[in-house]
Amino acid sequence: ILFEGALTLNFKEIRGLESVVRRMVTVGMVVTWLTIAIATHWLLDLSWLLSLLFGSLVVVTGPTVIVPMLRILKLNKRVANVLRWEGIVIDPLGALLAVLVFNFIISSQSGANGLLGVLQDFSWILLIGCVLGGLAGELMGQILRRHWLPEYLHNVFTLTLVFAVFAVSDLLAHESGLLTVTVMGMWLANSKNTPIEDILNFKESLTVLLISGLFIILAARLDLEEFLQIGWLSIILFLVVQFVARPLKIFFSTLGSDLSVKERVILSWIAPRGIVAAAVSALFALKLEQQGYEEANLLVSLTFMVIIGTVVFQSATAGFLANKLGVASAESKGILMVGSNPVAVAIAEALNKHGFDCVLSDSHWRYIKEARMKDIKTYYGNVVSEHADQHLDLIGVGKLIGISMNGDLNLLAASRYKSEFGVANIFILTHEDKHKDRNEGKHMVSKEGKARHLFDKEVTYARLASLLAQGAQIKSTLLTEEFGYQDYLAKHGKNVIPMFGISPDGKQLRVFTRRESMEKLEADWKVIGMIQQPKTSENNAAENGSPENKKPR
Repeated sequence: ILFEGALTLNFKEIRGLESVVRRMVTVGMVVTWLTIAIATHWLLDLSWLLSLLFGSLVVVTGPTVIVPMLRILKLNKRVANVLRWEGIVIDPLGALLAVLVFNFIISSQSGANGLLGVLQDFSWILLIGCVLGGLAGELMGQILRRHWLPEYLHNVFTLTLVFAVFAVSDLLAHESGLLTVTVMGMWLANSKNTPIEDILNFKESLTVLLISGLFIILAARLDLEEFLQIGWLSIILFLVVQFVARPLKIFFSTLGSDLSVKERVILSWIAPRGIVAAAVSALFALKLEQQGYEEANLLVSLTFMVIIGTVVFQSATAGFLANKLGVASAESKGILMVGSNPVAVAIAEALNKHGFDCVLSDSHWRYIKEARMKDIKTYYGNVVSEHADQHLDLIGVGKLIGISMNGDLNLLAASRYKSEFGVANIFILTHEDKHKDRNEGKHMVSKEGKARHLFDKEVTYARLASLLAQGAQIKSTLLTEEFGYQDYLAKHGKNVIPMFGISPDGKQLRVFTRRESMEKLEADWKVIGMIQQPKTSENNAAENGSPENKKPR
């Protein structure tokens, strides 16, 4: 789970906010730990040792809950990246802090070397985790970059290596495995020219399965009577965690940063606890009970109380607060369009009029210039370039439409942004088959599983461009009870190409595809289509050069 999360941690994402993240997982973590420990001791009358252990257990804001929450909340990039980095990096560090406190408790009971011995062990854990994690990350990077393994073995080999490195690390330094695999993932994420997309997708699917199973297994250890026995004081403890410890952490961590007050408020609000807190608390509670600490069984109940409280409360209120503060991204009504040719510009103009913000991308400056002259947002460059990864702003963008004259570029963009938008929100225009023989398939890029086809199979870029050149226009039509979609088709016949449907509230855009027609559109929906003016007999005669229909100049 931690390795998969670390694979998403690219240092470019927090450029300018590195010091904030660093302080959140160091100074901020200590502030949270001590605040919760003091509150636990005074409210629940736990011993100082167990209070300090509990405080160390709940300093973590796990990626298992923060990442799904961020997907729903759609916060701005700065806030989202800080929260995601904090959640992933603090998980192994928080677990190591808990190990440090636990070892101190055990050593103090046995009369071992005490604090000095514990600090030596902790330093050894850090050394092994950083060195072994870096070496494993570099080894995996070399294997991927030099193609030492066939691609179909990448996922299996990576998973095997992660388990092997974890086991070796724990053998060299007990409890160092979590840090090792996190460093390994971060090393891979920041290695240049290392293809990790397929590995990341595989690990993400596997992580969902593991998290589901772990929460069920750990929750099964909960004793309902002990949970209720904690009483109303546990609610006060939760309020301290939510409204005292977290704001204090953010205050000290963001001093001197350029984060706005509103961004700091939402950072203070969101800190859900996850699977690492639950797993470590269950493990240490068992071990401490064996050592004779009767109050240790409260650790699991208290930890789950904090997990449930933070997840339920924050997921229910964070969205409302983010919108009120104005730190949430715009609703995903934006559309990234590959190509800035005349067809793309005409479609973008029509969608912009209805509130769907289009961004046209192209490497041809002439096309980009023409789009900018019509006040359309543009990105000058290749949409699948490394520069686009760093500079193309996708906040509020929910769909991709490939209308480039280069069909292979459309497919490449669809493949690149599949994980960003999902196949259901990626559409590409059909291009003419240049190979009409029976072996045409071997000359074309595979379309399978990459995108949905725009409009109809007979609608190609060449046809749309030709119709526009002949005077066709993209217009919107309001459907009513008396004038439905079938009436719309009957009125225009073959002179219309239905393209989009817009919901009555203007928030939903339905794209016409080969497999999804607009027949289910109801009254008050709008249909956007390219309409060609029907040719009259006079026009036909004029085009054929009939002299009686030619008018004098």
